[in-house]
Amino acid sequence: MTKDDLNTEQKILEAAKSVFIVKGLEGARMQEIADEAGINKALLHYYYRTKDKLFEAVFREAFYKLVPNIVELLKTDMPLFDKIRHFVKTYIDIFFENPFIPGFVLHELSRNPQRIVNLISNIGIEPKVFADQINEEVRLGKIKPIDPYQLIVNMLAMCIFPFAATPIIKNIIFKSDEKSFHQFMLERKDEVPEFIINSIKNE
Repeated sequence: MTKDDLNTEQKILEAAKSVFIVKGLEGARMQEIADEAGINKALLHYYYRTKDKLFEAVFREAFYKLVPNIVELLKTDMPLFDKIRHFVKTYIDIFFENPFIPGFVLHELSRNPQRIVNLISNIGIEPKVFADQINEEVRLGKIKPIDPYQLIVNMLAMCIFPFAATPIIKNIIFKSDEKSFHQFMLERKDEVPEFIINSIKNE
């Protein structure tokens, strides 16, 4: 692939990301993405034959930014509470940049779950490393007895749900006040890890 091809492909991915953030998978149109990228629709189809394949490419690029950071974080010898704080912050920062990820994951889990499983499996996430650290903290009496996988799922759920439920939270709770909603989501980077830590630490 030539340098021009790489530049064009990156331009398409950035344009698609912008459109998908606003319109989602179902609402986006290939013509809109071509216009956003400053290319014609035929060229867009040359690189990505379908909207679905383009969305998958955008998702994979965003997902691959997130996962290596998480993989490395889980492998470190960082203290558990610091690791929880970094884990939550990393997830929420990525979702701020790519708010379509949670919705896409939920959509794919109902439509084509194997694709999500394959994406994650091919990257090499190993939650057992983190689970072993949690079990050791329990053994030492530093945290309350807890199933490590319950804790991991709780952490993921608390990061993902507000982004997946953005229309409800923004429109019902904050009455479409974008500024207040944005501030609320930013505050979750501190609120979520402290809530989790307080729920498991031994006084």
